[in-house]
Amino acid sequence: MSLRRESCPQMNANERKSTQGYFWGRPLRPRLLPVLAALLLAGCGAEAPQLVNGSPAPSFELERLDGGRTRFPEDYRGQLVAIRFWADWCPFCKDEMTALEPVYQRLQGQGFHILAVNVRQDAATATAFVQRLGISYETLLDTSGVVARSYGVQGLPTTFFVDSDGILRTRILGESTPEATERMVAELLGAAP
Repeated sequence: MSLRRESCPQMNANERKSTQGYFWGRPLRPRLLPVLAALLLAGCGAEAPQLVNGSPAPSFELERLDGGRTRFPEDYRGQLVAIRFWADWCPFCKDEMTALEPVYQRLQGQGFHILAVNVRQDAATATAFVQRLGISYETLLDTSGVVARSYGVQGLPTTFFVDSDGILRTRILGESTPEATERMVAELLGAAP
C-alpha cells in the first residue's frame, strides 16, 4: 500500500484562517499555556530526571538578582529551603509569589528560606517582575534552564522542599496556597532534630 501526496490535501486560505487559534481542532485556551511551557522546559528528546523524596537535592550555584552568587545546599546547611521555579509569563506564579511573601516574613526567623529560581529569563525581566510584586525572598537566575532540568521541572510553578540536611522531602507541582506552604514548613521544622 502506498501513500499518495493527494491523500493529504492542502488547505486553502479561508480554511487556514478558520483554524487559527485552534489546536487539534479545539479552541486554544489559557490553560494550554502551562502545557506548552512544560514542553519548552523539557527540551526535545531529553528525559527529565525523576527526583525521589528522601534523596539529596541537586546542588547548584546561581547568580542572585542583587549581583551575588548562591551556592545550594552549602549556603543553607541547617535550614529548611523551598526552591520555587517560576517565570514572569507563568499565569499562576504572580499570585503565588505574592501570597508567599507574608509566610516567608513570618517563618524566616525559624530557619525557613525561599529561593525563587527564575527559569530562562534575563535579569532585567526578573527584576522588574519581583520589584512589582514587592518580593523580599532571594531570587536567583537560571538563565540557561540547567538547574530546572536537573530538578526535572516540567511546568511552572514547581516548588521543592529541602530539609536542613539537603534532602528532598516533598514537592508541589503547580500553584500552592500559603496555608499549604505553612503546613509543610511546620511539619518539616517540627520533624527537624
